[in-house]
Formats: sequence, C-alpha cells, structure tokens
Amino acid sequence: MDLPHHASRERDHITMMRTLTVVRQYLAAAFLIVIGLIAYGCGDSATVNPEAALGSLKVNNGPAEATLEPSFNPATTSYTVNLSNNVTRVTITAQPGVAGDTVTIDGQTTGSREIDLGPTVRTLSTKDVRIDVSNPPSSSRTYTIEFKRAGLDGNNSLRSLTVSPETPPIAFNKDTLIYTVSVLNSVDRVTVTPTLDDPAAATMTVNGQSAISAQARTITLSGPSQTTTIPIVVTAQNSDQRIYTVNVIRAALGGNNNLSGLTVSPGPLDGPFNANDLSYTVNVASTVTSVTVTPRLQAPIADPTATLTVTSNGPQPITTSGQARTIRLRDAGLSTTINILVRAPNGSQKPYTITVDRAAPPPPSGNNNLSALTVRLSTSSPNLISFSPITTSYTVDVGSGVGTITVTPGLQAPIADPAATLAVTSNGPGPITTSGQSRTIPLRAAGLSTTINIVVRAPNGSEKPYTITVDREAPPPPSGNNNLSALTVTPPGTPLPGFNSSTLTYTVNVGGDVQNVTVTATLQATAASMIINGTGTSSGVASAPITLGGPGSSTGISILVIAPNGSTKTYTVTVNKRPPAPDLIEADDTCKLDDTIGGDPTQCLPGTSREDNITNRATPTFSMLLPSGPGPSLFVDGSTVASEFDQSANTLKPTTPLPDGPHSIRYTVTNSAGLVSAQSDPLEVTIDTTAPGN
Repeated sequence: MDLPHHASRERDHITMMRTLTVVRQYLAAAFLIVIGLIAYGCGDSATVNPEAALGSLKVNNGPAEATLEPSFNPATTSYTVNLSNNVTRVTITAQPGVAGDTVTIDGQTTGSREIDLGPTVRTLSTKDVRIDVSNPPSSSRTYTIEFKRAGLDGNNSLRSLTVSPETPPIAFNKDTLIYTVSVLNSVDRVTVTPTLDDPAAATMTVNGQSAISAQARTITLSGPSQTTTIPIVVTAQNSDQRIYTVNVIRAALGGNNNLSGLTVSPGPLDGPFNANDLSYTVNVASTVTSVTVTPRLQAPIADPTATLTVTSNGPQPITTSGQARTIRLRDAGLSTTINILVRAPNGSQKPYTITVDRAAPPPPSGNNNLSALTVRLSTSSPNLISFSPITTSYTVDVGSGVGTITVTPGLQAPIADPAATLAVTSNGPGPITTSGQSRTIPLRAAGLSTTINIVVRAPNGSEKPYTITVDREAPPPPSGNNNLSALTVTPPGTPLPGFNSSTLTYTVNVGGDVQNVTVTATLQATAASMIINGTGTSSGVASAPITLGGPGSSTGISILVIAPNGSTKTYTVTVNKRPPAPDLIEADDTCKLDDTIGGDPTQCLPGTSREDNITNRATPTFSMLLPSGPGPSLFVDGSTVASEFDQSANTLKPTTPLPDGPHSIRYTVTNSAGLVSAQSDPLEVTIDTTAPGN
C-alpha cells in the first residue's frame, strides 16, 4: 500500500465527513428550530446544547505552521508535534466548534497562547500541553499535544527543501512536515533537493534511497491526474528520525469541455439537461427579480480541471464547479440571457445559453380586504372578536380597569392582497401599519367609548373601512377595604405571630435595652391609606422610630387604616419592654478566700472574683433591678420555680436547690394593679457546690 497516498485519501475522507457533519448539524439545527416552534405553540420550551469540541487547532513555530500528527479532527484528542532542536517557543491557536464555548490552553482561558518549551538539552525532550473546551453545564472535552524536540545530539531537521518545477513554490519550515506541489500534466518528473540542518552528523533517504545533503534527486511521477508521494526520512546522530513528505499532483490531460449538470432556481429548465444541448429557456413570474445558476463539472462525465465563466450583460468572475451564482434579471416583461462558457484543459471551449423570460406585471389588484384582524387586551390574550373579511364593524366590551387595547390587522393572499396598504387611526390619524404589525390604542376614560378606524387601500387605489368600537365599563364605587395584609414590628423584625387582617390587637415583647421600635404595615387595598401613631405612613414602608418607656413598661401603638370610601379600622400593638436582668448578690457570688499564712482571709485569692456569677450556693439570692409588688416570679432555664420574695430587699431566691451547672435566670414583676410584666432579660449563672468559698 502507498501509505502517504493512503493518508492523503484519508485526510480527504475526513474533510468530506466533517463537511457532512456540518451539513447534518445545520439540518439538525433546522429540525430543532421547528420542534422549538411547535413546543412554543404548546406553551413549553427546550434547549439543546451540542457536545463541546474544537473547531480548529494549529501550532505555529514563528510565522510557519508546524505539522500535527495526525491531522486535526474534532473527534481526535491526542496529537504529536515534532520540532527541531532550536525551537524554544511555539504558539497554539484553538477555536471552539460552537461559538460561545470556552477554550483553555495550558490552564489559561484564551484562544491563542505562546508556550515556552524551555532551553534545548542534548537529548530528546518532550512537553505535554492540555487544551480544554467546555460548554457548561452540558459537556467538556480535553485535547493534548505532545511536543517532541530533538536534542543537540539529535538534529533530524532539514535546513531547506526545494522541488522543481513547483506550483506554488514551497514555503519551507523545519517543523512543517507535509508539502503539496501541483505540476502540469506534461511534467513527468520533478527534482527534489533537501539540505540537512546537521550535514556533519545526520543522514537521510529520499524516496527510500540514501541521499546526500543539498544534492538534487530526480523522481519519476505517476500518470496524469495522479498524486506521487515522496518521503524524505532524516536520521539524527542519536538515531531519532523525522519524516518530511512531498505530495506532487500531476494535472490530467483531456479536452472535455462538457457540463455534467446545470440547474436554475427558480426554474426549471424547459427540458432535461444534456451536455450536448447548448440552449435552454426558463420562465419565471413577474415578481422574480433574480435567479441562481449552478453549473457543475464532475468526472467522469466532465473534466474537473476545466474552468467555466458565467456571464450576463457583461463578464463575471470565474465560477468553480458546483458554485451557485445569483443573476439579477431585467424588468418584468423582458428577457435576460445568461452565458456559460466551459474551457477544457487543452483550451477547447463550449458555450451554453440560458434565456430567462420574466412575465409581464399583472394589472394592479383591487383587493382591499383584510385577511385577519385581532383585538386583544394584550399580545398573548384571546381575540375578542370573530373576524370575517366581509364584516366591517365590530363592538368590544372591556372592564373599567382596561386602559389600552391591541389591534393587529393582516393582509395576506389569497384572502387579501399583500401589496395593499392600511392605516390604523383612533381619535386622529396614525402611522401606516404594515400587515401583521400590532398597534396599541389608548382608550378613553372609564364609561366612554373609543372608535378605532382601519382603512385598507388596494393597489389600484380602492379603499375599504373597518371600524372597531370599544365600550369601556363605568368605574366601580370606591372600595371599603380597610384591612392590613401584613404587620411587622422591628425589633424583632419578623411578621407578628398569628397575624390576621380581622385580629386588631397584638402584643410584642422586647429586651430591656431596646429604646425604640418601627412598625411596617402593608395595605390590602392599594388605594387605601393609613396613620401610625398619628403620622401618615406608606404601605410597606417602616414608620418613624417610636420611643418606648423604661424597663418593664408597656407602650401602645395604633395603626389607623382608611379605606378608599372613607371607612376606618384601627389595629393596636402593645410593646412590652422586659425588665433588666437580675443580679446575683455579692454575698452569694462566692470565691476562695486568701487563708494562706500572711494572707487576708476577707479577700479573694488572686484569679477569683465576686463578680463572675459563679456560686457554690445551691439556693442563691438574686436582686431584682426593678421594684415589684407582691407576687413576682422566678424563672430558671425558662421554667418558673418556687421562690422566696423579700419585698424590703427586692430579692428572690429559689426554695429548692438548683443542680450544679450553668443556668439562665429571669424574673417577672407585678405592679400595684396586679399586672405582670414580661420576663426580664436573662442572667447566666453557674452553680458549683464543690468549689471552695466563704
């Protein structure tokens, strides 16, 4: 098997498959669009993201492009690039297959990045570079390139390479391994001259035979229209090898100047195409202003190396086989001649002619009918009328709260003439509205009627008026809604527990250090108003700060709601301010006394204190920092406990010993009227009966 030639066919196959893949992707995209439109009509939607992949991948060594092995294919993720020993930096350029996908080169998000390969060493060095392409959150794909750089003892590069004759000339680079040369079909051999970069130590073969650096080697080519592959294998001093490939394409002989196919769109031709029939006629409607001509040259019916020129009322650029060409036609009623000249490789020519007869324009239409008319509250609401082209007057009833109406007239053949024009007016002229364009009409005040006029003018000037009368309902009487929908006191800053619009009184307990609160009330009726503690406040907006009394006090807050019709309702919030936290009396706030020799037995040892709220008494005494009448209560860890109250000292102590450990102590007080306060702020106390003390 001729491996290089096979590789060339493989690359051609890959190119064709990639093209087919793109076509399939476009077809798939069109199919998805149709499905999406159907889904939209049903009220659903869907998004399909293609799998992440690269669309292109290149490596450049300076201005020249290095050779990827194998050739790039979006489905192939691993590549090798062989480099000469003097290359220290390369540039990687990677583009995603789908616009918008993210490309990361060696950890950096970019489409092009220069890679440092490091200094040259004596032996072969390698470096792997990772390229990631992602389409979050759908998919991602990783590509890798292994750069192999010859060592100082492994120079397996060419310094130059020439082929004679060559078209176009070779743009040689040490790291570009594959070259293509085209020659005339009369050329049956070429001369290849490779020059080693290290002629003192490296060796090479050309087309399988040993060769000397800078010495020309003549290679006999395969027959016309065939490709001859010439491998050049360079072996370094350390036996590392690099293969350069020259593909020589020899042109085919022949004088075939036939077309293999010819299509015109819109068409068709007046008869089936035949390579020997040189004249064709195409008839098109008067509305057609251009046609697309596609001539094809394809072996074996025609010669693919032939050229062709498409002309119409003057010369045009050369058109390659299968390339579509759009030709503008002359005015309606006139003919346009299109000439196609095919030139064979041997210079013989064959002319083909297409005459496009464009029909004369029809007389102006007198169709002044609408084909569709919708009247909607919004672009997505149901049509409020049952339309017929022959019915020219419609009446629509809407609620008093409707301020606008949307009107959409349509002109569409065959019911109506798309060349007709229309004007939509309401209480005065409006701009011309094209077919299918929606127009939003402001309505007159509630209780009044609005007239909308639509005049359709046919191409011949005749007119037809359509009229829509929109009767807007009279406004309802003012609402009597004087309810709140929400009520919040800050602090604590959360909606009142159990709030209900019909419950008018609420209680909130706050800490003894809270100096003021704000109230945020929300109205059920947007047209209602309210007053909080005598000051007007907007719905959903916090009131001005409301000052509270001293610790243990209660402050009443009123929220007056006034309905649109004037009826009122008052909500009341009572804010109870907790008394200050109790205090462990100093006598019970124990510490270890300094009974050491020379110490003071009335003082605490260093490191201990009578103010740390740690006691070895199981029934300690607490002073209440707010005076109380009879009946105060002591709370330990949230539960009331039996206690003794000393009214003269204003103290409480539990009658049952408390267990060792930390406890939260609170109390309540009563006033002369017998009203009980909220629980006080807490005091954190630790009972430790095993600790020494006085």
